[in-house]
Amino acid sequence: MSNTFESSGLLKDSSRRNFLKLAGVMGAAAAFAGSISACSPGGSPATGGGTAAAEGTGSIEAGISYQLSTGFDPMLSTGATPQAANLHIFEGLTELHPATRERYLALAAAEPVMVDDTTYEVKLRSGAKFHNGEPVTTADVAFSFQRVLDPANKSLFAGFIPFIDTVTAKDDSTVQFKLKYPFPAFSDRISVIKVVPEAAVKADAAGFDLKPIGSGPYSLVSAVKEDRIVFKKFDDYNGKYPARVADMTWLLLADPAARVAAVPSRTQAIEDVPYLDVDQLASKVDVESVQSFGLLFLMFNCAKFPDKRVRQALHYAIDTDAVISKALLGNATAASSYFQEGHPSYSEASTVYAYDAAKAKSLLKEAGMENITITLTSTDTGWVTRVVPLIKEYWDAIGVSTTLEILQSAAVYAPEKVGGKNFDVLCAPGDPSVFGNDGDILLSWFYRGATWMEARAGWNTTPEFTTVQDKLDQAVKVDPDKAKGIHAEVINIVSEEAPLYPLFHRKLPTAWDSNALDGFQPLPTTGVSFVGVGRK
Repeated sequence: MSNTFESSGLLKDSSRRNFLKLAGVMGAAAAFAGSISACSPGGSPATGGGTAAAEGTGSIEAGISYQLSTGFDPMLSTGATPQAANLHIFEGLTELHPATRERYLALAAAEPVMVDDTTYEVKLRSGAKFHNGEPVTTADVAFSFQRVLDPANKSLFAGFIPFIDTVTAKDDSTVQFKLKYPFPAFSDRISVIKVVPEAAVKADAAGFDLKPIGSGPYSLVSAVKEDRIVFKKFDDYNGKYPARVADMTWLLLADPAARVAAVPSRTQAIEDVPYLDVDQLASKVDVESVQSFGLLFLMFNCAKFPDKRVRQALHYAIDTDAVISKALLGNATAASSYFQEGHPSYSEASTVYAYDAAKAKSLLKEAGMENITITLTSTDTGWVTRVVPLIKEYWDAIGVSTTLEILQSAAVYAPEKVGGKNFDVLCAPGDPSVFGNDGDILLSWFYRGATWMEARAGWNTTPEFTTVQDKLDQAVKVDPDKAKGIHAEVINIVSEEAPLYPLFHRKLPTAWDSNALDGFQPLPTTGVSFVGVGRK
Protein backbone atom coordinates (compact mmCIF):
# COMPACT_ATOMS: atom_id res chain seq x y z
CA MET A 1 0.00 0.00 0.00
CA SER A 2 1.28 3.44 -0.76
CA ASN A 3 0.24 6.99 -0.04
CA THR A 4 0.25 9.64 -2.70
CA PHE A 5 0.71 13.23 -1.65
CA GLU A 6 0.53 16.42 -3.65
CA SER A 7 3.44 18.44 -2.33
CA SER A 8 3.47 21.32 -4.80
CA GLY A 9 4.19 24.58 -3.08
CA LEU A 10 5.71 23.19 0.10
CA LEU A 11 9.13 24.59 -0.73
CA LYS A 12 7.62 28.02 -1.24
CA ASP A 13 5.87 27.98 2.14
CA SER A 14 8.17 29.96 4.40
CA SER A 15 6.56 28.71 7.63
CA ARG A 16 8.28 25.61 8.94
CA ARG A 17 5.51 25.04 11.47
CA ASN A 18 2.78 25.34 8.83
CA PHE A 19 4.68 22.83 6.77
CA LEU A 20 4.90 20.40 9.67
CA LYS A 21 1.18 20.71 10.34
CA LEU A 22 0.39 20.16 6.66
CA ALA A 23 2.77 17.24 6.32
CA GLY A 24 1.19 15.67 9.39
CA VAL A 25 -1.69 14.43 7.21
CA MET A 26 0.72 11.97 5.61
CA GLY A 27 0.56 8.39 6.78
CA ALA A 28 0.46 4.90 5.39
CA ALA A 29 -0.61 1.44 6.43
CA ALA A 30 0.85 -1.83 5.22
CA ALA A 31 0.18 -5.28 6.54
CA PHE A 32 2.84 -6.82 8.76
CA ALA A 33 3.16 -10.39 7.55
CA GLY A 34 2.21 -12.48 10.52
CA SER A 35 0.96 -11.55 13.95
CA ILE A 36 3.48 -11.37 16.77
CA SER A 37 0.98 -12.36 19.45
CA ALA A 38 -2.67 -12.19 20.27
CA CYS A 39 -2.10 -12.42 24.00
CA SER A 40 -3.93 -10.00 26.23
CA PRO A 41 -1.63 -7.18 27.28
CA GLY A 42 -0.78 -6.76 30.92
CA GLY A 43 0.24 -3.80 33.00
CA SER A 44 -1.71 -0.67 33.71
CA PRO A 45 -0.79 3.00 33.74
CA ALA A 46 0.36 4.24 37.11
CA THR A 47 -0.69 7.62 38.31
CA GLY A 48 1.93 10.21 39.15
CA GLY A 49 2.51 11.42 42.67
CA GLY A 50 1.50 9.61 45.82
CA THR A 51 3.63 7.22 47.81
CA ALA A 52 6.85 6.06 46.16
CA ALA A 53 6.71 2.51 44.82
CA ALA A 54 8.69 -0.10 46.69
CA GLU A 55 11.76 -1.35 44.83
CA GLY A 56 10.79 -4.06 42.36
CA THR A 57 7.09 -3.13 42.38
CA GLY A 58 4.92 -0.83 40.32
CA SER A 59 4.80 -0.42 36.55
CA ILE A 60 6.49 1.54 33.80
CA GLU A 61 4.60 2.61 30.70
CA ALA A 62 6.32 4.02 27.63
CA GLY A 63 5.29 5.37 24.23
CA ILE A 64 7.22 3.85 21.32
CA SER A 65 7.22 5.35 17.84
CA TYR A 66 8.05 2.32 15.69
CA GLN A 67 5.70 -0.58 15.11
CA LEU A 68 6.89 -4.17 15.26
CA SER A 69 8.18 -5.15 11.85
CA THR A 70 10.01 -8.34 12.86
CA GLY A 71 10.14 -10.86 15.66
CA PHE A 72 12.64 -10.82 18.51
CA ASP A 73 15.25 -13.48 17.69
CA PRO A 74 18.51 -11.58 18.32
CA MET A 75 20.24 -13.42 15.49
CA LEU A 76 17.78 -11.94 13.01
CA SER A 77 15.98 -8.96 14.49
CA THR A 78 17.25 -5.52 13.51
CA GLY A 79 14.10 -3.39 13.79
CA ALA A 80 14.22 -0.43 16.15
CA THR A 81 11.47 -1.63 18.48
CA PRO A 82 12.53 -5.28 18.91
CA GLN A 83 16.11 -4.10 19.32
CA ALA A 84 15.06 -1.84 22.18
CA ALA A 85 12.99 -4.64 23.70
CA ASN A 86 15.89 -7.06 23.44
CA LEU A 87 18.03 -4.78 25.60
CA HIS A 88 15.78 -5.90 28.45
CA ILE A 89 15.16 -9.53 27.42
CA PHE A 90 18.62 -10.78 26.44
CA GLU A 91 22.21 -10.47 27.60
CA GLY A 92 25.56 -10.74 25.92
CA LEU A 93 28.71 -11.78 27.71
CA THR A 94 29.42 -8.07 27.92
CA GLU A 95 27.04 -5.19 27.28
CA LEU A 96 27.33 -1.52 26.37
CA HIS A 97 25.14 0.63 28.59
CA PRO A 98 22.41 2.03 26.33
CA ALA A 99 22.90 5.63 27.51
CA THR A 100 26.60 5.93 28.37
CA ARG A 101 27.87 3.32 25.85
CA GLU A 102 30.31 2.11 28.53
CA ARG A 103 31.06 -1.60 28.68
CA TYR A 104 29.94 -3.64 31.68
CA LEU A 105 29.97 -7.35 32.50
CA ALA A 106 26.70 -9.11 31.76
CA LEU A 107 26.83 -12.92 31.49
CA ALA A 108 30.60 -12.76 31.86
CA ALA A 109 31.76 -13.13 35.45
CA ALA A 110 34.99 -11.24 34.77
CA GLU A 111 36.73 -9.39 31.97
CA PRO A 112 37.71 -11.64 29.06
CA VAL A 113 41.21 -13.07 29.48
CA MET A 114 43.58 -12.88 26.51
CA VAL A 115 45.49 -16.18 26.51
CA ASP A 116 47.45 -15.16 23.43
CA ASP A 117 46.95 -12.80 20.49
CA THR A 118 44.21 -14.95 18.99
CA THR A 119 42.74 -16.76 22.00
CA TYR A 120 40.35 -15.40 24.62
CA GLU A 121 38.60 -17.12 27.49
CA VAL A 122 35.49 -15.86 29.27
CA LYS A 123 34.13 -17.12 32.58
CA LEU A 124 30.34 -17.38 32.82
CA ARG A 125 28.35 -15.69 35.58
CA SER A 126 27.43 -18.24 38.23
CA GLY A 127 23.74 -18.98 38.70
CA ALA A 128 22.53 -17.25 35.54
CA LYS A 129 19.21 -18.61 34.32
CA PHE A 130 16.99 -18.26 31.29
CA HIS A 131 13.40 -17.14 31.62
CA ASN A 132 12.23 -20.77 31.29
CA GLY A 133 14.18 -21.67 34.44
CA GLU A 134 16.98 -23.50 32.67
CA PRO A 135 20.58 -22.59 33.58
CA VAL A 136 22.68 -20.59 31.11
CA THR A 137 25.51 -22.91 30.05
CA THR A 138 28.75 -22.44 28.20
CA ALA A 139 27.28 -24.66 25.48
CA ASP A 140 24.46 -22.11 25.06
CA VAL A 141 27.05 -19.34 24.69
CA ALA A 142 29.00 -21.28 22.06
CA PHE A 143 25.79 -22.10 20.19
CA SER A 144 24.70 -18.44 20.22
CA PHE A 145 27.91 -17.36 18.46
CA GLN A 146 28.05 -20.36 16.13
CA ARG A 147 24.57 -19.82 14.74
CA VAL A 148 25.34 -16.17 13.94
CA LEU A 149 28.56 -17.19 12.21
CA ASP A 150 26.85 -19.93 10.17
CA PRO A 151 26.44 -18.52 6.62
CA ALA A 152 23.28 -20.59 6.18
CA ASN A 153 21.52 -18.43 8.77
CA LYS A 154 22.28 -15.17 6.92
CA SER A 155 22.57 -13.17 10.12
CA LEU A 156 23.39 -9.50 9.66
CA PHE A 157 25.36 -9.72 12.90
CA ALA A 158 27.93 -12.05 11.33
CA GLY A 159 29.50 -8.97 9.76
CA PHE A 160 30.27 -7.64 13.23
CA ILE A 161 32.34 -10.66 14.28
CA PRO A 162 34.31 -11.73 11.18
CA PHE A 163 37.43 -12.02 13.37
CA ILE A 164 36.02 -15.01 15.27
CA ASP A 165 37.08 -18.43 14.02
CA THR A 166 35.59 -20.81 16.60
CA VAL A 167 33.73 -20.63 19.91
CA THR A 168 33.72 -23.66 22.17
CA ALA A 169 32.67 -24.60 25.68
CA LYS A 170 36.03 -25.32 27.31
CA ASP A 171 34.34 -26.53 30.49
CA ASP A 172 31.19 -25.85 32.51
CA SER A 173 32.25 -22.31 33.38
CA THR A 174 34.60 -21.20 30.57
CA VAL A 175 34.02 -20.29 26.94
CA GLN A 176 37.02 -20.23 24.61
CA PHE A 177 37.28 -18.03 21.54
CA LYS A 178 39.77 -18.65 18.75
CA LEU A 179 40.27 -15.66 16.46
CA LYS A 180 41.34 -15.53 12.83
CA TYR A 181 43.58 -12.57 13.64
CA PRO A 182 44.22 -10.28 16.63
CA PHE A 183 41.27 -8.02 17.35
CA PRO A 184 41.95 -5.33 19.98
CA ALA A 185 38.28 -4.46 20.55
CA PHE A 186 37.25 -8.03 21.43
CA SER A 187 35.72 -7.28 24.85
CA ASP A 188 33.46 -4.55 23.50
CA ARG A 189 32.51 -6.26 20.27
CA ILE A 190 31.23 -9.53 21.71
CA SER A 191 28.41 -7.52 23.27
CA VAL A 192 26.59 -7.61 19.91
CA ILE A 193 25.86 -11.33 20.27
CA LYS A 194 23.04 -12.17 22.66
CA VAL A 195 22.99 -15.53 24.40
CA VAL A 196 20.00 -17.79 23.74
CA PRO A 197 18.99 -21.25 25.02
CA GLU A 198 20.13 -23.82 22.46
CA ALA A 199 17.43 -26.37 23.29
CA ALA A 200 14.55 -23.91 22.98
CA VAL A 201 15.79 -22.46 19.69
CA LYS A 202 16.34 -25.88 18.14
CA ALA A 203 12.95 -27.13 19.32
CA ASP A 204 10.95 -24.28 17.75
CA ALA A 205 12.91 -21.50 16.05
CA ALA A 206 9.79 -19.75 14.74
CA GLY A 207 8.12 -19.87 18.14
CA PHE A 208 11.27 -18.54 19.76
CA ASP A 209 11.26 -15.57 17.39
CA LEU A 210 7.73 -14.66 18.46
CA LYS A 211 8.09 -15.46 22.18
CA PRO A 212 11.79 -15.13 23.00
CA ILE A 213 13.55 -16.61 26.00
CA GLY A 214 16.52 -14.70 27.33
CA SER A 215 18.38 -14.24 30.61
CA GLY A 216 17.80 -10.49 30.97
CA PRO A 217 16.03 -8.63 33.77
CA TYR A 218 12.64 -8.76 32.01
CA SER A 219 10.81 -11.55 30.23
CA LEU A 220 8.33 -10.99 27.41
CA VAL A 221 4.68 -11.51 28.32
CA SER A 222 3.05 -10.55 25.02
CA ALA A 223 3.52 -8.47 21.90
CA VAL A 224 0.80 -7.22 19.60
CA LYS A 225 2.24 -5.72 16.46
CA GLU A 226 0.30 -2.44 16.34
CA ASP A 227 -0.68 -2.19 19.97
CA ARG A 228 1.80 -2.92 22.75
CA ILE A 229 4.60 -5.02 24.19
CA VAL A 230 4.31 -6.24 27.76
CA PHE A 231 7.20 -7.35 29.97
CA LYS A 232 7.42 -8.66 33.51
CA LYS A 233 10.24 -8.76 36.04
CA PHE A 234 12.39 -11.90 35.91
CA ASP A 235 12.74 -12.82 39.57
CA ASP A 236 15.70 -15.19 39.04
CA TYR A 237 17.89 -12.60 37.32
CA ASN A 238 21.19 -12.20 39.19
CA GLY A 239 23.10 -9.77 37.00
CA LYS A 240 24.17 -6.14 37.32
CA TYR A 241 20.86 -4.44 36.47
CA PRO A 242 17.84 -6.27 37.98
CA ALA A 243 14.36 -5.08 37.07
CA ARG A 244 13.28 -2.31 39.41
CA VAL A 245 9.56 -2.61 38.64
CA ALA A 246 7.17 -5.54 38.46
CA ASP A 247 6.17 -4.99 34.84
CA MET A 248 6.46 -2.71 31.82
CA THR A 249 4.03 -1.90 29.04
CA TRP A 250 5.26 -0.27 25.83
CA LEU A 251 2.45 1.31 23.86
CA LEU A 252 3.23 1.24 20.14
CA LEU A 253 2.17 4.74 19.16
CA ALA A 254 3.30 5.39 15.61
CA ASP A 255 1.02 8.42 15.43
CA PRO A 256 3.05 11.36 16.78
CA ALA A 257 0.02 13.16 18.18
CA ALA A 258 -1.05 10.09 20.13
CA ARG A 259 2.46 9.68 21.49
CA VAL A 260 2.64 13.28 22.68
CA ALA A 261 -0.82 13.09 24.25
CA ALA A 262 0.19 9.97 26.17
CA VAL A 263 2.80 11.61 28.39
CA PRO A 264 2.50 11.99 31.33
CA SER A 265 -1.13 10.81 31.66
CA ARG A 266 -0.68 7.30 30.20
CA THR A 267 3.08 6.94 29.96
CA GLN A 268 6.11 8.09 31.89
CA ALA A 269 8.35 8.38 28.82
CA ILE A 270 8.09 8.60 25.06
CA GLU A 271 10.72 8.38 22.36
CA ASP A 272 10.92 10.34 19.13
CA VAL A 273 9.19 13.52 20.29
CA PRO A 274 7.95 15.44 17.23
CA TYR A 275 10.12 18.51 16.87
CA LEU A 276 7.04 20.72 16.69
CA ASP A 277 5.98 19.54 20.16
CA VAL A 278 9.27 19.85 22.05
CA ASP A 279 8.51 23.25 23.56
CA GLN A 280 4.99 22.26 24.57
CA LEU A 281 6.12 19.07 26.29
CA ALA A 282 9.04 20.79 27.99
CA SER A 283 6.56 22.80 30.05
CA LYS A 284 5.17 19.58 31.55
CA VAL A 285 7.98 17.00 31.59
CA ASP A 286 11.70 16.67 30.92
CA VAL A 287 12.67 16.84 27.25
CA GLU A 288 16.17 16.42 25.88
CA SER A 289 17.50 16.15 22.32
CA VAL A 290 20.68 14.10 22.03
CA GLN A 291 22.92 14.28 18.95
CA SER A 292 23.14 10.86 17.35
CA PHE A 293 24.72 8.97 14.52
CA GLY A 294 21.14 8.21 13.45
CA LEU A 295 20.85 9.11 9.81
CA LEU A 296 18.38 9.50 6.99
CA PHE A 297 19.82 7.91 3.89
CA LEU A 298 19.12 7.50 0.21
CA MET A 299 19.75 3.98 -1.11
CA PHE A 300 19.67 3.36 -4.85
CA ASN A 301 18.84 0.25 -6.80
CA CYS A 302 22.19 0.18 -8.57
CA ALA A 303 20.90 -2.24 -11.20
CA LYS A 304 18.54 0.53 -12.34
CA PHE A 305 21.00 3.34 -11.69
CA PRO A 306 24.46 1.88 -12.32
CA ASP A 307 25.95 5.26 -13.23
CA LYS A 308 27.16 7.02 -10.09
CA ARG A 309 26.54 10.39 -11.77
CA VAL A 310 22.79 9.79 -11.48
CA ARG A 311 23.10 8.95 -7.79
CA GLN A 312 25.28 12.00 -7.22
CA ALA A 313 22.88 14.23 -9.15
CA LEU A 314 19.95 13.28 -6.94
CA HIS A 315 22.00 14.14 -3.84
CA TYR A 316 23.14 17.50 -5.25
CA ALA A 317 19.54 18.33 -6.16
CA ILE A 318 18.43 18.45 -2.51
CA ASP A 319 18.92 21.52 -0.34
CA THR A 320 19.48 19.46 2.78
CA ASP A 321 19.91 22.44 5.09
CA ALA A 322 16.53 23.79 3.99
CA VAL A 323 14.93 20.38 4.48
CA ILE A 324 16.36 20.18 8.00
CA SER A 325 15.17 23.67 8.81
CA LYS A 326 11.65 23.17 7.52
CA ALA A 327 10.89 19.53 8.29
CA LEU A 328 12.96 19.03 11.46
CA LEU A 329 13.07 22.59 12.82
CA GLY A 330 16.85 22.50 12.58
CA ASN A 331 17.32 19.33 14.65
CA ALA A 332 19.86 17.65 12.38
CA THR A 333 23.13 18.33 10.60
CA ALA A 334 23.66 17.86 6.87
CA ALA A 335 26.06 15.02 6.19
CA SER A 336 29.63 16.01 5.42
CA SER A 337 30.75 12.43 6.02
CA TYR A 338 29.30 9.02 6.74
CA PHE A 339 29.89 9.82 10.43
CA GLN A 340 28.46 12.81 12.27
CA GLU A 341 30.84 15.58 13.26
CA GLY A 342 32.27 14.88 16.69
CA HIS A 343 32.32 11.11 16.22
CA PRO A 344 35.79 9.61 16.91
CA SER A 345 35.90 8.22 13.35
CA TYR A 346 34.75 11.42 11.63
CA SER A 347 36.66 12.80 8.66
CA GLU A 348 35.17 15.05 6.01
CA ALA A 349 34.32 13.10 2.88
CA SER A 350 36.00 13.86 -0.41
CA THR A 351 32.53 14.36 -1.88
CA VAL A 352 30.20 16.64 0.07
CA TYR A 353 26.75 17.17 -1.42
CA ALA A 354 26.13 20.88 -1.04
CA TYR A 355 22.97 22.03 -2.83
CA ASP A 356 23.71 22.60 -6.53
CA ALA A 357 20.73 22.18 -8.84
CA ALA A 358 22.74 23.20 -11.92
CA LYS A 359 25.34 20.53 -11.22
CA ALA A 360 22.58 17.97 -10.65
CA LYS A 361 21.08 18.73 -14.07
CA SER A 362 24.52 18.62 -15.70
CA LEU A 363 25.31 15.21 -14.21
CA LEU A 364 22.00 13.77 -15.38
CA LYS A 365 22.64 15.13 -18.87
CA GLU A 366 26.14 13.64 -18.93
CA ALA A 367 24.67 10.28 -17.90
CA GLY A 368 21.96 10.50 -20.57
CA MET A 369 19.28 10.37 -17.86
CA GLU A 370 17.46 13.67 -18.27
CA ASN A 371 13.73 13.74 -17.53
CA ILE A 372 13.74 10.36 -15.83
CA THR A 373 10.88 8.95 -13.77
CA ILE A 374 11.56 7.69 -10.25
CA THR A 375 9.53 6.16 -7.44
CA LEU A 376 10.86 7.30 -4.09
CA THR A 377 9.98 4.67 -1.48
CA SER A 378 10.10 5.55 2.19
CA THR A 379 9.11 4.24 5.58
CA ASP A 380 6.09 5.79 7.29
CA THR A 381 8.06 7.07 10.29
CA GLY A 382 6.50 10.39 11.27
CA TRP A 383 9.48 12.68 10.74
CA VAL A 384 10.47 10.88 7.52
CA THR A 385 7.06 11.58 6.02
CA ARG A 386 7.77 15.27 6.53
CA VAL A 387 11.02 15.06 4.60
CA VAL A 388 10.14 13.06 1.49
CA PRO A 389 7.64 15.58 0.01
CA LEU A 390 10.44 18.14 0.00
CA ILE A 391 12.82 15.71 -1.71
CA LYS A 392 10.15 15.10 -4.34
CA GLU A 393 9.86 18.82 -5.05
CA TYR A 394 13.61 19.24 -5.38
CA TRP A 395 13.81 16.31 -7.79
CA ASP A 396 10.79 17.47 -9.77
CA ALA A 397 12.49 20.88 -10.08
CA ILE A 398 15.41 19.38 -12.02
CA GLY A 399 13.14 17.42 -14.37
CA VAL A 400 12.93 14.15 -12.45
CA SER A 401 9.31 13.01 -12.33
CA THR A 402 8.98 11.67 -8.80
CA THR A 403 6.26 9.53 -7.24
CA LEU A 404 6.19 8.95 -3.48
CA GLU A 405 5.53 5.49 -2.08
CA ILE A 406 5.20 5.48 1.73
CA LEU A 407 5.01 2.08 3.43
CA GLN A 408 5.36 0.51 6.83
CA SER A 409 8.88 -0.70 7.51
CA ALA A 410 7.96 -4.39 7.20
CA ALA A 411 6.52 -3.77 3.74
CA VAL A 412 9.51 -1.67 2.66
CA TYR A 413 12.04 -4.43 3.33
CA ALA A 414 9.84 -7.34 2.25
CA PRO A 415 11.00 -9.60 -0.64
CA GLU A 416 8.47 -8.07 -2.99
CA LYS A 417 9.91 -4.62 -2.42
CA VAL A 418 13.41 -3.53 -1.31
CA GLY A 419 14.34 -7.03 -0.12
CA GLY A 420 13.94 -8.23 -3.71
CA LYS A 421 15.43 -5.13 -5.37
CA ASN A 422 11.96 -4.08 -6.54
CA PHE A 423 12.44 -0.36 -6.00
CA ASP A 424 14.11 2.70 -7.50
CA VAL A 425 15.30 4.81 -4.57
CA LEU A 426 14.72 4.26 -0.86
CA CYS A 427 14.68 7.06 1.72
CA ALA A 428 14.79 5.60 5.22
CA PRO A 429 16.24 6.09 8.70
CA GLY A 430 19.07 3.95 10.01
CA ASP A 431 20.93 3.75 13.29
CA PRO A 432 23.38 0.85 13.69
CA SER A 433 24.86 2.67 16.69
CA VAL A 434 22.38 0.65 18.78
CA PHE A 435 24.89 -2.20 18.34
CA GLY A 436 28.00 -0.18 19.15
CA ASN A 437 29.61 3.14 18.39
CA ASP A 438 32.98 2.23 16.88
CA GLY A 439 33.72 3.03 13.27
CA ASP A 440 33.94 -0.57 12.12
CA ILE A 441 30.47 -1.50 13.37
CA LEU A 442 28.87 1.57 11.82
CA LEU A 443 30.52 1.07 8.44
CA SER A 444 30.09 -2.70 8.46
CA TRP A 445 26.34 -2.48 9.01
CA PHE A 446 25.63 -1.09 5.56
CA TYR A 447 28.77 -1.78 3.54
CA ARG A 448 30.19 -5.14 4.65
CA GLY A 449 28.72 -8.38 3.39
CA ALA A 450 25.62 -9.21 1.43
CA THR A 451 22.56 -7.90 3.24
CA TRP A 452 22.50 -4.26 2.16
CA MET A 453 24.90 -3.94 -0.75
CA GLU A 454 24.06 -7.24 -2.46
CA ALA A 455 20.51 -8.17 -1.55
CA ARG A 456 19.15 -4.62 -1.56
CA ALA A 457 21.31 -2.04 -3.34
CA GLY A 458 22.99 -4.40 -5.80
CA TRP A 459 26.32 -2.55 -5.55
CA ASN A 460 28.30 -5.69 -4.70
CA THR A 461 29.41 -6.41 -8.27
CA THR A 462 31.50 -3.24 -8.51
CA PRO A 463 35.27 -3.04 -7.98
CA GLU A 464 34.63 -0.28 -5.43
CA PHE A 465 32.63 -2.70 -3.28
CA THR A 466 35.52 -5.16 -3.32
CA THR A 467 37.91 -2.37 -2.33
CA VAL A 468 35.67 -1.41 0.59
CA GLN A 469 35.61 -5.01 1.84
CA ASP A 470 39.41 -5.17 1.69
CA LYS A 471 39.83 -1.89 3.53
CA LEU A 472 37.35 -2.82 6.25
CA ASP A 473 39.23 -6.08 6.72
CA GLN A 474 42.50 -4.16 7.02
CA ALA A 475 41.12 -1.67 9.53
CA VAL A 476 40.04 -4.24 12.12
CA LYS A 477 43.60 -5.55 12.40
CA VAL A 478 45.31 -2.29 13.32
CA ASP A 479 45.22 0.20 16.17
CA PRO A 480 42.42 2.84 16.29
CA ASP A 481 44.51 5.69 14.85
CA LYS A 482 45.50 3.68 11.80
CA ALA A 483 41.97 2.33 11.49
CA LYS A 484 40.59 5.86 11.33
CA GLY A 485 42.82 6.60 8.34
CA ILE A 486 41.59 3.50 6.53
CA HIS A 487 37.99 4.31 7.40
CA ALA A 488 38.52 7.76 5.87
CA GLU A 489 39.39 6.04 2.60
CA VAL A 490 36.19 4.00 2.82
CA ILE A 491 34.18 7.16 3.49
CA ASN A 492 35.63 8.78 0.38
CA ILE A 493 34.64 5.80 -1.75
CA VAL A 494 31.07 5.50 -0.49
CA SER A 495 30.50 9.27 -0.61
CA GLU A 496 31.51 9.34 -4.27
CA GLU A 497 29.73 6.14 -5.28
CA ALA A 498 26.65 6.85 -3.11
CA PRO A 499 24.95 3.44 -3.32
CA LEU A 500 23.67 4.27 0.17
CA TYR A 501 24.66 7.53 1.77
CA PRO A 502 23.24 9.85 4.46
CA LEU A 503 21.45 13.12 3.87
CA PHE A 504 21.83 14.12 7.51
CA HIS A 505 22.39 12.96 11.08
CA ARG A 506 19.63 13.97 13.44
CA LYS A 507 19.06 14.79 17.07
CA LEU A 508 16.84 12.43 19.05
CA PRO A 509 14.33 14.15 21.37
CA THR A 510 13.01 12.08 24.28
CA ALA A 511 10.46 13.12 26.89
CA TRP A 512 10.10 11.65 30.38
CA ASP A 513 8.52 12.42 33.71
CA SER A 514 11.36 12.70 36.23
CA ASN A 515 8.78 12.88 39.03
CA ALA A 516 7.76 9.32 38.15
CA LEU A 517 10.98 7.66 36.93
CA ASP A 518 14.23 7.13 38.81
CA GLY A 519 17.45 6.77 36.84
CA PHE A 520 16.03 7.36 33.35
CA GLN A 521 18.39 8.75 30.69
CA PRO A 522 17.66 9.69 27.07
CA LEU A 523 19.67 7.69 24.56
CA PRO A 524 22.05 8.78 21.79
CA THR A 525 20.50 5.98 19.73
CA THR A 526 17.06 5.04 18.49
CA GLY A 527 14.80 3.63 21.19
CA VAL A 528 14.42 3.85 24.95
CA SER A 529 15.97 1.90 27.79
CA PHE A 530 14.68 1.10 31.25
CA VAL A 531 17.77 -0.87 32.23
CA GLY A 532 18.38 0.15 35.84
CA VAL A 533 15.31 2.44 35.87
CA GLY A 534 12.73 2.39 38.66
CA ARG A 535 9.56 4.17 39.75
CA LYS A 536 9.41 6.98 42.27
